Amino acid sequence: MTGKHARGLLLRLAGPLQSWGTHSKYLWRDTARFPTRSGVVGMLASGLGRERGAALDDLTALSMTVRVDRPGVVLSDYHTVGGGLPADEKVITASGKRRSEETGTLASKRHYLADASFTLALTSDDADLLHVCAAALRDPYWPLFLGRRSCPPEGPVLLGAVEDPLHHLVRLPLAAKRPHGGPRPIDFYSDRPLGVLPVDSDAPHQGDGDHRSGEVTDEPLSFAPLERQYRTRPLYRRAVRLPEAAYGGFGTGYLEKLRAYIDTCCVAPERSAP
Repeated sequence: MTGKHARGLLLRLAGPLQSWGTHSKYLWRDTARFPTRSGVVGMLASGLGRERGAALDDLTALSMTVRVDRPGVVLSDYHTVGGGLPADEKVITASGKRRSEETGTLASKRHYLADASFTLALTSDDADLLHVCAAALRDPYWPLFLGRRSCPPEGPVLLGAVEDPLHHLVRLPLAAKRPHGGPRPIDFYSDRPLGVLPVDSDAPHQGDGDHRSGEVTDEPLSFAPLERQYRTRPLYRRAVRLPEAAYGGFGTGYLEKLRAYIDTCCVAPERSAP
């Protein structure tokens, strides 16, 4: 991603609900405010039909940059499971036994992003890998979901394959209406420095994107059910004021603008990957 003309895929992640866990544990399931690497890699692995214990080295080599079109709002769900079931169907404990009648109902709190929309660029110098991933997103082996199985995308995830994906990431129409009072800062998140974003102006006092804004533990090493492993990776953030013309609105109006941009820039998903 450090090179200006890197190849990549453009993705659109939008739906009624999304959930990108980073610190979820037992009965408390959180969500990040933007798609995580583990969530996106998991989506690619699902599309490719990979088993839970399969190697992920090729997918984790992809660099990911996220544009927050609409941040959405955090929705908290009080969730129960196991209540009212017969004794032989109750939730299994860690020791392999069924829970008793008194402890049969498990209550958890699960967090989601409601009405959020993100545009992503996945970049790599491996053209074959990009081609395989594009095919998997276009015709997935298993269903694609936005962090959790209960969160399907509202439409096709793959927008297309393109040269210089960061150029298009800042120019694709935003899935948002222009705010009253003028454009607001649009957040970009990445695993690489963001000083290379091809933009003319930035929001004041938001940094240049070349210095880490923090760390997040969302780099997947294994999705094996009993051996899930993640490592920490750097997080870079940059806030940019995009021009008013970038705001595409909602509904069919936005989709028409998105389609027009894709057709004009030759990044349609049905065309061959780089």
